[in-house]
This record gives sequence, C-alpha cells and structure tokens, in this order.
Amino acid sequence: MYDYGKCETCDTPLEEKNIQQDFWIKDKLVVIEKVPAGVCPQCGEKVVNAEVGEHIAALLKDSNRINKAPTISVPLIKYEPETVAV
Repeated sequence: MYDYGKCETCDTPLEEKNIQQDFWIKDKLVVIEKVPAGVCPQCGEKVVNAEVGEHIAALLKDSNRINKAPTISVPLIKYEPETVAV
C-alpha cells in the first residue's frame, strides 16, 4: 500500500482507491479503469504516484492498444438553459 500523504487542498489524509480516469486524445474519450490513486474523502481530490503516472502515459501512447480496446457508450446532453427544470 502506497502512502499518498495528505490532500493539498484540505489537508485530509488520502485513502488508496481504484478509480476510473478519463483523457481526451485527439477528440476521442479514453477511460482507464482500476487506476490506483490517493483519493480525499473530504473534497474528492485525486492523486496518482509517479510510477502510476508513467504507466498511464505509456498506455496513452499506445494507439494500437487504444484502437483495439472495447468501447463504452455515454450519454450526450446538449446544454440548453431554457429547457432545464429547476
């Protein structure tokens, strides 16, 4: 288990969790799942250590792997302020 220390935003100890991290690469949304990160239970700030960051960078450079990865569907909602019920 990695010691992530305290949150830089609110000084609360970070807890290790697996998260989903999303990136936009050339107008394409890429989601990496099960990323080990330090997560603040107070404000939600997320931090990864250097080793994880380097591995993510390598994954994102592998366009062949990205092109072969399964895809997911996400809702696309237009921002139309006059139609939003409050």
